[in-house]
Amino acid sequence: MGTTRHPESTSHPIAERPRITVVGVGYLGATHAVCMAALGFDVLGVDVDERKVAELAAGRVPFFEPGLQAKLSEMLATGRLAFTTEFDEAARFGDVHFVCVGTPQAGDSDAADLAFVDQAFEALASRIDRRALLVGKSTVPIGTAERLTRMVRERSPIGDRLELAWNPEFLREGFAVEDTLHPDRLVFGVASEWAERQLRAVYAPILAQGTPLVVADLPTAELVKVAANSFLATKISYINAMAEVCEATGADVDLLAAALSHDARIGGRFLKPGLGFGGGCLPKDIRAFAHRAEELGVGEAVAFLHQVDDINTRRRLRMVDLVRELAGGDLDGARIAALGAAFKPDSDDVRDAPALDVARMLSLEGAHVVVYDPEANANAHRAYPDLDYVDSLAEAVTDADVVALLTEWREFGEADPEALGELVGRRRIVDGRHALDADAYRGAGWEFRALGRPAPRRSVVPAPA
Repeated sequence: MGTTRHPESTSHPIAERPRITVVGVGYLGATHAVCMAALGFDVLGVDVDERKVAELAAGRVPFFEPGLQAKLSEMLATGRLAFTTEFDEAARFGDVHFVCVGTPQAGDSDAADLAFVDQAFEALASRIDRRALLVGKSTVPIGTAERLTRMVRERSPIGDRLELAWNPEFLREGFAVEDTLHPDRLVFGVASEWAERQLRAVYAPILAQGTPLVVADLPTAELVKVAANSFLATKISYINAMAEVCEATGADVDLLAAALSHDARIGGRFLKPGLGFGGGCLPKDIRAFAHRAEELGVGEAVAFLHQVDDINTRRRLRMVDLVRELAGGDLDGARIAALGAAFKPDSDDVRDAPALDVARMLSLEGAHVVVYDPEANANAHRAYPDLDYVDSLAEAVTDADVVALLTEWREFGEADPEALGELVGRRRIVDGRHALDADAYRGAGWEFRALGRPAPRRSVVPAPA
């Protein structure tokens, strides 16, 4: 395995049915806490945000994630799940402590801001007075676990009897409960046999399903998450780079993606052209990865990630260009229906959301932008209060000069082109997510455009993965 072992720790007993704390009950932490309780463990969620703790303790999830609300209510009713703001209580309670706090992009560089991670580990280390395992789940730069291990030993009253491991998460927003309870793999970054055995006890119900397990050293476990996100971001930006070529040559990126997806070496997943990626993970993770690689002297190895980021940003600009073209070359005074604000469907997350960024840029050019998202309106309004937000698809498209599909919610894909056409001012639409039936819209008299697709071409669906 190549890990550094603590020989003295192999003989120590583990907690076969450990009590678990989850520090940081945002998106990742709340999901993890609820799902660990669903697996039968006693779980205590910990956060310094009193409002967030109160919401969860009252049975309300403070963000949108399908299935999580019902699961939270169910677990609170069992008595296995509770929430607190007290680290002293957490230190007394837990055998295994998962740290799930955020690592946002730093304000003055592309580096990850590790202030919350450092504070969480320090708060636990200074209070725990018996053998326990601290487990990082936050996405961090490589080398963080090694640094934290030294800090924990220095701050802990029990020294190296307080051990540290890393267990990266691979959640997809919109599928977080399923991905936690039925993951496609588990990764344990450990420095001792005892830590590995303790983590195996935590994940015993999941391992019993036959879930693949990779036991690795701490640096490899840290690297897995950013490597996976970088690969996904690269694949998404690759097909969007091909969309740029298609626009310049008259080729059709949907046909190209369909042909590529039949190659078993490539596959169709994440080979969908469109507006690009966003959210709280991929954009900041690839930037932090490139920054850390430069610090380590291997920046050239991942220099391509800067291009990946640039390609992703250009799709937003190109979307604005297409809307402007359909509006007659000038957006000033044009009424634009912006369908979607979240970075992806089945989420209310607007962090680095391409949809909201496009809406903002349209507004800056003088357009009257009307935004509708089934779940993310409130978060979008907090981010950009100057835009107009409405509560239905019909309200959004009424009297619109151009409709811009920016997030591929099912509601938008299933809308009737003829019925929408009765509401708009002009039947002109730009599909930023390749989620609509171009033939149906053109058949209903719409002027239809999509990124990377010259008009008019028939609709194409890539092969399944």
